[in-house]
Order: sequence, then C-alpha cells, then structure tokens
Amino acid sequence: MDDVDAVQAQIARNMLTSGDWVTDRLDGVVYLEKAPLIYWAMAVGYAIFGVHDWVARIPVALSAMALCLLTAAFGAWAFGKRAGFYAGLCMATCIGLFLFTRVLIPDVMLTFTVALGLWAFLRALDEEEPHPRFWAFVLAANLGLGLLLKSLIGVLFPLAAGVIYLWITHQLFSANTWRKLRPFSGLLIILLIAAPWHMLATLRNPPYFAFTLHSGAGQYHGFLWFFFINEQLLRFLNLRYPRDYNTVPRLYFWLLHLVWLFPWSVYLPAIAKLSFKPVDRAGRTRLLALCLTGFVLIFFTFSTTQEYYSMPCYPALALLLGSAMAMGGDWIRRGTRSLAVIAAGAGLITLALFFLTRNLPAPGDISQALSQHPGAYKLSLGHMQDLTLASFAYLRMPLLVAAIAFCLGALTIWKFASQRAFLAAALMMVLFFHAARMAMAVFDPFMSSRPLAEALLKSPDGTLIIDHHYYTFSSIFFYMNRTALLRNGRFFNLEYGAYAPDAPDVFIDDAQFKNLWLKPERAYIVAKQSVVPQLESLVGAADLSLVAESGGKVVLTNHPIGISPGETPKTAAVF
Repeated sequence: MDDVDAVQAQIARNMLTSGDWVTDRLDGVVYLEKAPLIYWAMAVGYAIFGVHDWVARIPVALSAMALCLLTAAFGAWAFGKRAGFYAGLCMATCIGLFLFTRVLIPDVMLTFTVALGLWAFLRALDEEEPHPRFWAFVLAANLGLGLLLKSLIGVLFPLAAGVIYLWITHQLFSANTWRKLRPFSGLLIILLIAAPWHMLATLRNPPYFAFTLHSGAGQYHGFLWFFFINEQLLRFLNLRYPRDYNTVPRLYFWLLHLVWLFPWSVYLPAIAKLSFKPVDRAGRTRLLALCLTGFVLIFFTFSTTQEYYSMPCYPALALLLGSAMAMGGDWIRRGTRSLAVIAAGAGLITLALFFLTRNLPAPGDISQALSQHPGAYKLSLGHMQDLTLASFAYLRMPLLVAAIAFCLGALTIWKFASQRAFLAAALMMVLFFHAARMAMAVFDPFMSSRPLAEALLKSPDGTLIIDHHYYTFSSIFFYMNRTALLRNGRFFNLEYGAYAPDAPDVFIDDAQFKNLWLKPERAYIVAKQSVVPQLESLVGAADLSLVAESGGKVVLTNHPIGISPGETPKTAAVF
C-alpha cells in the first residue's frame, strides 16, 4: 500500500542495494525518523527470497505469530495450560492485532520484546527458577532490541512497569533483587546491541550536537538532535516539526480498547475479581501485567498518540483475560451472553448493509464512492471516515461473509457453555478476518498505486515526477524501484532531510515543473485526480495526456503515448 507500507519496504531495499545499513533514505533523501531493526529484517528477507512485497511482510507476520505463542507460553507458566491457551487465543484473534499488523509498522515486534522482557523479569526474580542469570540476560537483550525498534519507549515501558512492580512489592531497594537482575552486565548487553548503530548514525549525519528545543522549517541539526529531541521529546510534548501527525482524543484512546480487544473485551469486568497479591506466580504476573497496562495508558494520556500506540499492553491484558476466563464465574457467563448479543447485532447490521446495497451500481473502483476527509488522514484509521453507503456496494461479498460469521458466532456462542463458547468466538473472528481481508483487496486501487506503476513500466522512458508528498504515492517507488522528482515535495516526512547538506536535487517547484514539462523530452507526473485542474492552470490542458488512472490517482504525460516527443499529432489526445 501507499503511505508507510511502501515507505518501509523501499527503505529496506535501499539499504540492501546501497550497502548503507546505517542511514535510512527515501528517493536519496536522508530519513532519520525511525530505528532500523525492522528495515534490517526486511532487507535480510530480500537477500534470501528476492525483493517482493510479500517478503517485506515476513518480519511482521512472524512477529505476530511469535507474539501469540509467547503470550500462551507466558500464561501457561503463570496460570496453567488452560489459562495460557486462552491468553494466546485472546492475543491471536483480537481485532487490534489483526488490524495493526496489516501495515508495515514495528509495533508488533516491539510488543514481542516488551512481553518477553517482562516474562524474563519475573523469571529472573522467581525463587524456583533454575536459570535466573539467563533470564536476566534475556531481559537486557530485549531492552536493547527495543531501542532498535522504537527507540526510547522500547526501554521505558518494560523498565517503568518493572520499577512500579518492585516498588509495590517492596523489592525496589533490595540488594538481592538487583543481584538477580544483574543491572551492570545487563547494561553492557544493551549497549553492545544498540550503541553501535546510534553512534554510527550520529557520526555519518552531523552536526553531532545541537542544543535547542526549537523545531522549525528549513532547520537541519543532524541525526542525534532529530532522532532524540524532535522525534522523542518534542513529539511527546506535541511540539514536533513538521507536524505530520494528529492525536486521538484521550477518551476515545481509552475506550477504543474495547474494540481492539474484541471479542474478548466483554470479559474485562471479570478481571476485577482476580487476585493481584504477589504471593504466588499467578498473582505476581497479574500485578506486573497491571503495572504495564496502567503505565502505557497513562503515558499516552499525556502524549500525542495514534490508535496502535498502546499495542505493548495487549499481551498483558490478554494474560489477565486468559486467567479470568480459565477461572470462570458469573462475570464470564455474563460476558458470553453479552458477546452473543453483540455478535447478533453486528450480523443484523452487516446483513442490512448487504441488502441495502445489493442493487446499487459499483462502476470502476471503490474510490469513486468514497467521500474525502483530509483532516482525518493524520490518524491511522482516518480513511474509515471516507466510507459511504454507496461504497458498501463494492463490499457486498465481504459484507455477506462478515454477516455469516457474526450470525453463526451469535448462535454458537449462545448455545455452548463458556469454554466451548470461547472456541466459537475465536472461529467467528477467523471468518470475520477473512471478510476483512477480502475488503482490503477491494480497497487496493485506492490504497495502492501499483496499477499506476505497472502502467508506467509499460510506457516509454521519461522523467518521472511525483506530485507533492512522497508518502501518497510511495508504492510507485517500490514497484518501479527508481528515483523521481518531487513537485513541491519538501513536505512532512521528507522536509527535514531535504535541508541536509547532502540532500539530492530532487525537489522542484511549480516554475521548474512547468519548464521541464514544456520541453521536448517526455515526462510523467503522478498526482491525485483532484490536482489535475491545478496542473492544467500551470501547463495547459492540451499538454496533459492521460496514461492511466486508478483509485482517484492519475498518471499524465506531456506527449501522448505512441507519439514521439517533438512529433505533431494529427489528432490531439489530451486529458
């Protein structure tokens, strides 16, 4: 997909082909926002299997599966096999994990390191553990990997949860506790894993030090300042520039966890009946899970946040849910009844949408039936607001499959006892996820520029220009594997790198675009359909010929295909 998907995939390819595994680049421009581990993992996949879009998804897919297995193993260790199975089931079939692993972001990988780190923390302190030193080193290694995945929060979340836990259990100032955790050797492991990249990135992207908290247009202070001050501190304070993000309202951020953990969120009230006293392994695990969840949610309450930022607390909540589900009780039975009712309601809604749209036309692709809400696109799920009743006509088959999933789920969940109902709910979600996957395929022309890239690959050679924002058409770069000029492209994610001393000459303004477009040599521009009138005002409608269109985006050329540059066509073929 366009946006972050193809951006991440192309950065990894650039690393592999250039041999520079330290500095991320897009279109030759330094891109200093993110830690590199996810790029390294994708680049290794490319080296083994070749450069393909499916290869780019392997690290995230494997991390998601590993996270589910880890949650189950953690739960079995803490509460027993049945509770561990339920915890893994919650993790594997909740909406949040499915939804936020459709995009190439490292959060599921971070979530794995946080969960494994916390398990290692408990095992290092466990009196019955035969290998506490090994688990102390596992904790340190996961902290180091967290730094290479999401920078400081990769260390902050597990450390904060651990410190709060030790304080509550009166172990924070115990010499025996710190002897078991081995902080000095652990720090050495963290530095061995994370320090080399940070040092090299700093040395290769000077200036080395900048003492300012001001972030503004046209300023370049090197890697160290941007990565830590701008991306960490100023983003937390909502002062980062460029402000290419928005923040979910606090109340919604909290309440949306009922959606992200669905269908298992119906059992959240049962957690209140659990014992959090650290008198046994189960109580200690529940308490640590509560510490992590509370810290993560409160941390993002005071910070800018996206919908998926709280993913590191999903395994902790899954552990609590699995423990409660294994114990049973009135709240579990009530939750099961509630889930059956919710599933029945969802089934009726999806059936109603199916019947309301069964006779609506669905010409072209789904982009023709979507509304536009540009102000919402800085949120991860902002495009959900674009859906209209007409757009559901393109989703009739996914709607039917989703309706079958919810209706069958409602019947079986209501019929069976609690433990069988859990399996019924999981199967319901598997079928629903299949419907969601089908829907995503329908959205492909809107969310991806691959059809445009394929059209360009079949067209005569020419200068390629991308309109405005690299992210909007990032899959063009991935599927064509070439650089392009960026019209008015000093924008958002590439703005900072555009002012680096070694920034490539890929940015052009309107005057440069007009001059290049009116030359005899062939050129192409990829733009949104809505931008065409603006381009016509610059170069004239007669000099804009359509090459391809898809998903509300177009490829235009200054010379009609089939006519050589400089040749006068007998009949003008204009857009």
